[in-house]
Amino acid sequence: MGHVRRELIKILYQKRTYFGWAGLFIVPFLITVAMRLSSEGPPPPEQGGPQFFELIRLNGSYVAVGSLVALVTFLLPLLAAMSGSQTIAGEAENGTLRTVLMQPVKRGAVLAAKWLVANIYIAIGLVILAVGSLIAGGSIYGLKPMMLLTGQTVGVGQSLLLVFVSYCFVLLAMATVVSLAVFFSTLTNSSLTAVATALVLVIIMLVLGSLNVFDFLRPYLFTHHFDAWINFFRSPVDWGPLRDAFLNFAVWIVVTMAAAWFRFTRKDILS
Repeated sequence: MGHVRRELIKILYQKRTYFGWAGLFIVPFLITVAMRLSSEGPPPPEQGGPQFFELIRLNGSYVAVGSLVALVTFLLPLLAAMSGSQTIAGEAENGTLRTVLMQPVKRGAVLAAKWLVANIYIAIGLVILAVGSLIAGGSIYGLKPMMLLTGQTVGVGQSLLLVFVSYCFVLLAMATVVSLAVFFSTLTNSSLTAVATALVLVIIMLVLGSLNVFDFLRPYLFTHHFDAWINFFRSPVDWGPLRDAFLNFAVWIVVTMAAAWFRFTRKDILS
């Protein structure tokens, strides 16, 4: 717990921490104002993102869902990559990693604490995003019973539960990006290099997943499963894509963190 507490205190004293959280708080208000000022009529019914945005005009609860649709493929992975890249490379860059590792500590415990706190940073950001969404949507459109993608209507309490479960799913998805960035962070002493490498790989996966010729790769790309949480808003829930996503995320997290542990436990702190 000492390592976790030290890492938490460290991120709370960094200005970039609050810039990321502030951005997540502001986005829902921008989406809500944009929908309020828009005079366009509703588009043809679609499954997923576009339909959620149009439903914001009927129910402020959809701001939380629309914000997730808008951010899950860019800003959230960016923050996750930044958070993970700072774990090892950031300290090496600042010259503090050597001080930490010269103490009688287990490197595996240090790495685990850094990974956990990097994910806590994303979790707090998602809480801020959800709170900002409910404030923005509730203040302008009100929080009402939510209509699911399959046509059924659920009460406000169940709507908020579905939003909560969706955000938990996205947190697990972002943990894959954090794990990937942590691995690259053990390979370099430059946090910028680590975050850039992780982001480039995420972008490559998104591009591959969008091209039909690479259909055979989609099940193995964790980015392909980022939007599987939409299935929570169907009744009955389609558990197949969610199960595949959980398995994919778990494999990526275990493999990348195992590689990070292998590299970090053998890292030369004098270099």
